Amino acid sequence: MIRAGRRHLVRTLADIAAQQGIAVQTLLSSGRLKAEGFPAPLSAGRTRLYDGEQVDAYLAGHPVPELPTADHDEDLLDRQEAAALSGIPPHVWDRRKKTPSVNEHLVLVGGVEHWPRHVVRDYTPAPRPRPSGGGGRPAGAGDQVPRDLLPARVAQLLDDDPALTAAGVTERLGVHRNTAQAALTQCRAERMADLMEQRGATAAQAAAELGYPAGLTRRAGILAEAIVRGRQARPYLADVARALHTRGWTTTDTPPAIEHPQGDECFAALVLDSPTAPAAALVWSEHHGWRTSTSRRHPLGRGAAWPPPGPGVRHLATGTTPDPADLVKALESTG
Repeated sequence: MIRAGRRHLVRTLADIAAQQGIAVQTLLSSGRLKAEGFPAPLSAGRTRLYDGEQVDAYLAGHPVPELPTADHDEDLLDRQEAAALSGIPPHVWDRRKKTPSVNEHLVLVGGVEHWPRHVVRDYTPAPRPRPSGGGGRPAGAGDQVPRDLLPARVAQLLDDDPALTAAGVTERLGVHRNTAQAALTQCRAERMADLMEQRGATAAQAAAELGYPAGLTRRAGILAEAIVRGRQARPYLADVARALHTRGWTTTDTPPAIEHPQGDECFAALVLDSPTAPAAALVWSEHHGWRTSTSRRHPLGRGAAWPPPGPGVRHLATGTTPDPADLVKALESTG
C-alpha cells in the first residue's frame, strides 16, 4: 500500500530506470531489483511501485529507511489490498469498485488503481433494485479508462510484462479488446522504433531485445518500420511547411505530424488556413506524394485512401518528395 502522505514519493520502474540512465528492460534484466537490500515493492501486484525515499537511499549507498507502519484513513490500497480489507475475492472487488460511492474516490498512482482506506472500510452497499424484467447493457460496460490516459497505462503494464497480450490489457483496464490491441501495438512499435533508430537494428532484433515474443509483434514490427521512415521524413516535411508559410498560405510554419492510419504507410496533412490559399489542405503520402484536400477538419479522408483526381483533389508535382519550391509552383497552378 501507499502510506498516507507518501503518494508524491511513488516511483515506477520507468522512473527508476530513468534515474539510472538505462532502459526499463535493462533494469529488469540486470537483476538489480532482486539485489540484497533493494527496497521491496509497495504492493504485490503485477505493476511494481516503489517508495522514492527508499530507492534514493539505496542508490546513494545509505541505509534504507523504514516505512510508517500505523494504519491511516488516507492510506491508498490497491486492488488486492482493498479486496482483503473488505473480506472478498479480488474479482468481487472488481464489481464493487464500479459503484459510484467507490469509483469517485479512485486514485491512479503509477498507472495502478488505488482507493483510500476509509472508503474501502466504510463502504455500504446500496439497496438492490427490484427486478423489473427489463434487460439491456449493464452500467459501466464501456471502456473504463479514458483514451488520453490509456497509452500511459498500457506502457506501465508493458514495463512489467513484455509478453503482455491484448486480453491482458482488457482484463486489467476494462477496455474493449480492439482498443487494447491498438494501444498495445502502438506502444510496442514506438519502443521498437526507438531501438531501431539508436542501434540500426531490425524490427525483429528490437523486439527480441525488448523481450517481446515474436508471435505478438508482427503488426508492431510493421508499424515500427513505418514510424522510423516517418521520423526520417520530418526534415523534408518541415521544409515544405516553411515554404508554404513563406508563400503566405499558412499562419505558422509548424511541420505536420506523421500519421499511420493504415499501419504500414506514412501520411501527413498540412492545413492551409489562409483565405488566399488555393486549397483547404495538402496531404502527403510516402507512396504517392502530394495532393490537395477539400477538408481542413479531415484532410486525410476516410481510411486515408488515395483518391483519383477530381473536384477539389489535385495530384501535385512529381515524385514522392518534390522540392518545396516545385510543390508551391504546382499548387499555384491549381488556383
